[in-house]
Amino acid sequence: MFGSSLRRALEAGVLYAATGGGPLIGPPLRHRLQRRCTLQAALAGQTVLVTGASSGIGYAVAQQAAAAGARVVLVARSPDKLAELERAIIAAGGHARAYLADLSVEASCQQLLESLAQDGVVVDVLINNAGRSIRRPIEASFGRLHDYRRTMALNYFGALQLTLGLLGGMRERKRGHVINVSSAGVQTGTPLFSAYIASKAALDAFSRIASTELRRDGIRFSTVYMPLVRTPMIAPTEAYREAPALSPIQAAELVLRPLTTDERQLGTRFAALLSLAHAIAPAATEGLLGGTRAT
Repeated sequence: MFGSSLRRALEAGVLYAATGGGPLIGPPLRHRLQRRCTLQAALAGQTVLVTGASSGIGYAVAQQAAAAGARVVLVARSPDKLAELERAIIAAGGHARAYLADLSVEASCQQLLESLAQDGVVVDVLINNAGRSIRRPIEASFGRLHDYRRTMALNYFGALQLTLGLLGGMRERKRGHVINVSSAGVQTGTPLFSAYIASKAALDAFSRIASTELRRDGIRFSTVYMPLVRTPMIAPTEAYREAPALSPIQAAELVLRPLTTDERQLGTRFAALLSLAHAIAPAATEGLLGGTRAT
């Protein structure tokens, strides 16, 4: 049975569960509260590759990384928006280079890796930000296996192919950092997003194993369980228009934070609480979350 205080917290947070855990980011452990270095020091002389850089979180991440002194590699599918961002970063005194690629297509991802190698681009930090979301109940997905394939193609296989393609060089240099932009829904099991959350959870599982295997090679993995962010991805969902959400700038700060704190996982307090509640009382938690189906 739930304690009364836990039940009240969960009842008050149903909307937060539906929106990916709410906008409040919990602090890291006490010994991590003091940053090991500034972002400028962490990115000095570093090359940062950002996927999904043409809008939303990726756009803000690229700008902040460039402003901190990194050489930024911009990857996305929109040539006009990529070129615009590249020009803006260079005009502000930063260093940027754009590559057009559709990471959901294996051949396009492979071409990107080959182009990076040919151009002598050495990636120190990979930020897997590009993603595709689908909001649909499972009962409406019985004949829509392609929805799951589409989300896995970009959110998991695209990120995985790019990561595997860059890990060899990182291992040879004995340094590298992979930051995955995941979803608080991985922790909360938010209804209506089974395709999206499953694809993010797959990348999460791979990264945990890779972190264990490659930590001696100086390669770090960090996962940001992002709550709702006000980006074009959520625009079609009417229920989210008034829901609490981070701005892309705030989200970008979270994505880059592990570079200065070395946090392996970063998420919301409520999402962590709900994940614990599901482990303790899965039936009650699932019943509570079932109420979010109407949102």
